[in-house]
Amino acid sequence: MSDVVIVASAFGVDAVRRDGHRKWVAVAAEGGASGFEVRRELFASEAEAAPKALVTLGEAIRAHGMWSVYSTPDALYTADGALDEPALRKALTEAAALGARFVKLQLGGFAADADHAAGAEIAACVRGAKPRLVVENGQLREGGLVAQFARLFELLQREGHADVLGMTFDIGNWQWPGEVPLDAADRLAPYVEYIHCKAVTGEGARRFAVAPAPDDPVFAAILPLLPRAVPRGIEFPFEANRPAADASHYVTWLAGA
Repeated sequence: MSDVVIVASAFGVDAVRRDGHRKWVAVAAEGGASGFEVRRELFASEAEAAPKALVTLGEAIRAHGMWSVYSTPDALYTADGALDEPALRKALTEAAALGARFVKLQLGGFAADADHAAGAEIAACVRGAKPRLVVENGQLREGGLVAQFARLFELLQREGHADVLGMTFDIGNWQWPGEVPLDAADRLAPYVEYIHCKAVTGEGARRFAVAPAPDDPVFAAILPLLPRAVPRGIEFPFEANRPAADASHYVTWLAGA
C-alpha cells in the first residue's frame, strides 16, 4: 500500500482561496490521506505565507495525523538557466515553517543541453534542511520536457551531488508540452520520489485534469514503471457536491493501485 497525499487544489481552486487550506485538512484526513499538499498559489494573501501562519497550518495538519508537502509555483532555475537561489531559499524557509516533508518547485529554464547544474550551490542551500527538495514537470515546454530532467540528473551525478534533489513525476502534465508519459517513466523512474496522479481530457491548450478511470490504459501502464514505495498525490478535482466521498474513494483506490 502506498501513502496517498491529497493536493489542496483537489477541493477546488476557488474554494481553497476563499475558505483557506485549514478547512480542507479535516476532510483529507477523514478520507484516509497520509499527507496534505499545501499550494502557495492558493493563498488568498501573503499573510498566509508568514511564518506564524505556516506554523499554525502545519500544526493543524499534524494534529489530524498527516504530514505535509509544500508546493510553490516558483522555479528552481530562471528563464536563462541559472539557479534561482533566492527562490529556493525562500521555498525552503516557508516549507520548514510548515514542517513539510517535501518542498516542491517547478524546474524552470534548465536547458536540455546545459553543461552545469549548480549542484554545489543547491547542496549548500539544502544542507541541514528538513524538507526534501523535489522538482516537478510542468505544463509548459520550459520545465516540461523529458530531456531537461534527464540532463539535470545526469549533470548532478557528474558534479557529485546526485542526492540534492528528487523528482515529482506528474503523470498528466507531460501531455501539455507534447511529451509521451510512458517514455518519461522509462527514463526518469529512478529519480521519482513523489507522484502526482491525474488523467487529462481535451486537446491543445484546452486540456483539463480529471480523475483516471480504473481502466485508463496510460495510467495503468505508467504506475508499475514508477517506484511503488513513494507517495502518490491526488491532483484531480473532486466533485464539488461530494468532496468527502470522493476523497475516501480515491485514497483507497490509489493506495492499492
